[in-house]
Parts: sequence; structure tokens; C-alpha cells
Amino acid sequence: MLTKTKKTRAIKAVQKHKDDTGSASVQVAVLSQKIDELALHLKKHTKDKHSRRGLLQMVADRRTHLKYLEKSDKREYSKLVKSLGLKK
Repeated sequence: MLTKTKKTRAIKAVQKHKDDTGSASVQVAVLSQKIDELALHLKKHTKDKHSRRGLLQMVADRRTHLKYLEKSDKREYSKLVKSLGLKK
């Protein structure tokens, strides 16, 4: 589970202004944190199929946000991918 402090840290790392909590960049950062935590859980609990399905949904959602960001603002997209360590 993603704690409030980890989520806040992820948001502050990529937000554009003080009240930015819903932009595509912030959503990708939060989803990436959730995905990392769930991947660790699934390494321990290999038979947890329901969590695996949730992980796949989060990955698809993150991919959708990344596609949107790439289409709308290529500079922000490349900066975000580099800062989060995502491969394209």
C-alpha cells in the first residue's frame, strides 16, 4: 500500500505548481509508485491473481497517460520518463 508520505513525495517531485495534483505527470508518478509497490507484493505472493489484475490495469492506465503526455508536451514527457526511469 502506498503511504501518504510516499505519495506526497512522488507528487512534489513532478508537480508544476503548488496545487498540481491531477496533471498527467503527477498521475504517472503516483501510478509508478503504486506499480512498484504492487510488483514487490506480487514477488512474495505469486498466486495473488486479483492483485495481478489490478497491476495490469494500473500499467495500462499509466501507458494511456504517457501517450497523452507524449502527444501534448514532448519535452515534459521526456523529462518525466527520464526522472522516473521508465523505458520507451
